[in-house]
Amino acid sequence: MNVAFVLYDQMTALDMIGPYEVLAGHPQVMPHFVAARAGGVRCDNGLTLQADVGFDEMPAPELIVVPGSSHWRRALDDEPLIAWLAATCPTAGCTVSVCSGSTLLAKAGILAGRPATTHWAVREVLAAYGAIVSTERVVVDKDVITCAGVSAGIDMALTLAARLWGESTAKAIQLALEYDPRPPFDCGSPDKAPPEIVAAVRTLLTGA
Repeated sequence: MNVAFVLYDQMTALDMIGPYEVLAGHPQVMPHFVAARAGGVRCDNGLTLQADVGFDEMPAPELIVVPGSSHWRRALDDEPLIAWLAATCPTAGCTVSVCSGSTLLAKAGILAGRPATTHWAVREVLAAYGAIVSTERVVVDKDVITCAGVSAGIDMALTLAARLWGESTAKAIQLALEYDPRPPFDCGSPDKAPPEIVAAVRTLLTGA
């Protein structure tokens, strides 16, 4: 299975690395890191990832994994990325996104009239591109799976693993990763966080 892990400038590293760690160890997976061109891609917090191939060199992927970015407005103006997604996602067996990555799919025309989710701070942006916005952590709609912000990428990838290889395999992957989250604070969604923290984070991420 050719899996395209999409890289682009200022993407969020964990959006990609979480799903990669869940999926890439399976013997059926042939991972490819793809970007506009081969070479280093700098993430939003400074980490550099390496693209193996450019968009025009990528073999027809059966699965496409699209991360989000804290600089999501800039990503929405990335014309080569949007064009590649628009051309490639319809022929892939499955396309998944993490965080604001769903806004890229929406701009590429993949989510028009379809249920999808994203980071809570950009739900209005997703809706403006024609998606039916859900507040669920993971949304499965036939050949497209979207998930909420950053850490939800692991949940999404385990959901996908169960779909591809069965629940027992997905559970084994979860155990191997010791994915048993126990966060020190119950502050992981805008419904739970204090209003002043929600406002501060919204301003940081959207400027509004």
